[in-house]
Amino acid sequence: MIIDAEPQSIATLADAVQKQSVDYLKKIAALISDEKNKPVRKADLIAFVQQRLSVEPGRLRQTADDPLYTLWRKLNPLQQAAVAETAHGPEPWFDAERFEAKYGQSPDWGETDRYGYNPKPSLLGAFFFAGIMPDDLRRRFKSFAPKPEPARLSPLSELPAEWALTYTELDPKTRKENVYRKPMPITHRLTERAAIHDLKAMLRLIDAGKLAVSDKTGQPGVVALRTVDALLLGGDFYDDSGYPEDQKIGPIKAFAWPMLAQGGKLAVLSGKTLQLTKAGQKALTDPVEKTLAEVWRRWLKTTIFDELRRVDCIKGQTGKGKRGLTALAGRRAALHQALRGCPPGQWIGVNDLFRQMWANGAGFEITRDPRNLYISQPGYDLGSEECQHWRLLQARYALCVLFEYAATLGLIDVAYIPPHDARPDYDDLWMARSLPFFSRYDGLLYLRINPLGAYCLELTGHYQPSTPEMASTPWVRVLPNLDIAAIGPRLEPADAMLLDSYAEKVSDAVWKLDQNRLLDALENGHELTGLAELLVSLSGQPLPETVERFLTDMSRRARSLQTQGTAKLIECADAMLATLIANDSRTKPFCLLAGERHLAVPVEGEARFRSALRKLGYGLPR
Repeated sequence: MIIDAEPQSIATLADAVQKQSVDYLKKIAALISDEKNKPVRKADLIAFVQQRLSVEPGRLRQTADDPLYTLWRKLNPLQQAAVAETAHGPEPWFDAERFEAKYGQSPDWGETDRYGYNPKPSLLGAFFFAGIMPDDLRRRFKSFAPKPEPARLSPLSELPAEWALTYTELDPKTRKENVYRKPMPITHRLTERAAIHDLKAMLRLIDAGKLAVSDKTGQPGVVALRTVDALLLGGDFYDDSGYPEDQKIGPIKAFAWPMLAQGGKLAVLSGKTLQLTKAGQKALTDPVEKTLAEVWRRWLKTTIFDELRRVDCIKGQTGKGKRGLTALAGRRAALHQALRGCPPGQWIGVNDLFRQMWANGAGFEITRDPRNLYISQPGYDLGSEECQHWRLLQARYALCVLFEYAATLGLIDVAYIPPHDARPDYDDLWMARSLPFFSRYDGLLYLRINPLGAYCLELTGHYQPSTPEMASTPWVRVLPNLDIAAIGPRLEPADAMLLDSYAEKVSDAVWKLDQNRLLDALENGHELTGLAELLVSLSGQPLPETVERFLTDMSRRARSLQTQGTAKLIECADAMLATLIANDSRTKPFCLLAGERHLAVPVEGEARFRSALRKLGYGLPR
């Protein structure tokens, strides 16, 4: 039963039955009494219904002779749950969305004709009027109907290897849709180590000035997506190479990282290229887990991007629909709290998490006016009754936040299948039937809070990596002649990128520390400690003395000269005049002798130099 108008309370059962038609009261009377001779006049029917649903004033405990208690026992368990949820709930109306989320189905309310008229209510209809339970009935039901338990998660220690994918296909001969079940292998991705690597790679990429984004939206284009994708440890979540053009899934991690860098205040747009902020520069040497935690906290509050935009088939978000969209911080806060309620180290079904959120009233709204959002093209808006379900809009938003941002940052491990037909809950919307999937995130099935996530979500005060660093097997050998030879598995993209910044690659597996590259890095404000630490960690050995001395010498040389500002070079008529001005007590503080006949005057002191120069009896043309 759905309440069309804004719900309001009904004080008493008497108030409710007074507003019912004679026909409806007759149906209610038939449900609550087996008597053959029932009244037919409205006044008599009202009295009859009130008498059968009332108890003596002052009765506190329900007994077998209480007609209301007797009727309640005739309800099936699902109908009894509907009564109990409303009686003990915060509002007097039946919350169909929360109930269905918790119990998986709606209770039996009876029948109507195909147009929703001529209702034939079930016994449940005797206690609700337009979906509202009168306040006096609520108080009485609350005295004996057991208080419902809150919805709880059902964690899993292990996951199935396959997912039974259900899909429908039209039989061209019978013109009927047949239902099929297809086992799909589930992909498991442990995100913790990848996030630590990918953050370093992103910071180095931005620091090198090689990440361009749109100057209007801040979003990465095709070239930037390819650049980021090439640096991701293990690649993106999906590989689109096997899909036709109209069924491609698109980037997830590759899109998220540039947005996270901006939303996390690690980078800002300069022209069309991202540049590191002071926080981004600091993150190059800070513990990675602290940076990831800070990026998540900042992302929860950022307004630079609405994740709903990534659900491509929902249109109107930048037009009229934009005005009705709810605040981003409130949506993300609800998901943040939901993740904090997940037991770390245990797999949680995504649908189970959503069920708990909406059943316990911890859900969120996306828009105040769904009529201004539409699917594919105008005219097919989300304001229709069949579209008003949290699985279609809120769940897709939540899937994006979890899959594209929480998983990319390494907070949650994920288990998933391709999104095609993974969530067929939009099949009834004929304007969406041609879509290969409603969102690219539809395939997310399970998530698990890992140690990094427990730290970022403040479930623990310290971070203990779930997998130790790979230090036992050397990846490179650092030679005394300044060569760096790769001897182990292929270097991770972020590490190879750092070596490329400081050393010249002379072959597929050999780099040579290069003076010019090192000086470039030092001139741009980088320190060589990060390079030295990387070489030690990859080789498992202290650096050769010649290499350590070379790096120390380069650092000393870079610090030997410092820019002190801009100066104007002034030529004097002769060396004697230049010496006079450079040594006079009035002009000396504002200039330096540069050769025999030239003076260097700092730009910021030019005005005072001119003033002092006039006291000597000289002028300087402008």
